[in-house]
Amino acid sequence: MTDETMSPLRRRMIEDMTIRKLAPKTQRDYVQRIKNFAAFLGRSPDTASFEDVRRYQLHLAASGIGVATLNQTVSTLRFFFRVTLRRHDIVEHTHFIHEARKLPAVLSPKKWRGCSMRHPGSHHRKSVDLLNNLVSAFFLDKASRLCEQKASAVLVIV
Repeated sequence: MTDETMSPLRRRMIEDMTIRKLAPKTQRDYVQRIKNFAAFLGRSPDTASFEDVRRYQLHLAASGIGVATLNQTVSTLRFFFRVTLRRHDIVEHTHFIHEARKLPAVLSPKKWRGCSMRHPGSHHRKSVDLLNNLVSAFFLDKASRLCEQKASAVLVIV
């Protein structure tokens, strides 16, 4: 869209995002999400009410989009109404969805012993190497930090 055909509302939103140094991809995503919201409304998004935003969130949830996409849309709507339109009341009760984290796969002590017994020779060094490989393969960031702290306890079990 060229500058001549860009609506004043879109221009204002892009300027607001530029002032806040949002990345170009984030700006494109925000503009697209507001376009989707306007298409859902069938009118300009600056005329939306609290109920319109609520209905849009219900529509998105019913359409089966992922939690991340839904949260990105909430973030976009909050930016648009709070920053560009200065209408805080519209998005006052929009909330992000928290998805339960999945636990990492962890080897039982019996399986750990089985793995370490397959590596004869410098048993201690190979166990440490194996532990490092398992940590990088199976643990999330926080779990890997915990595992590093507990590595000596795991080696004692072996």
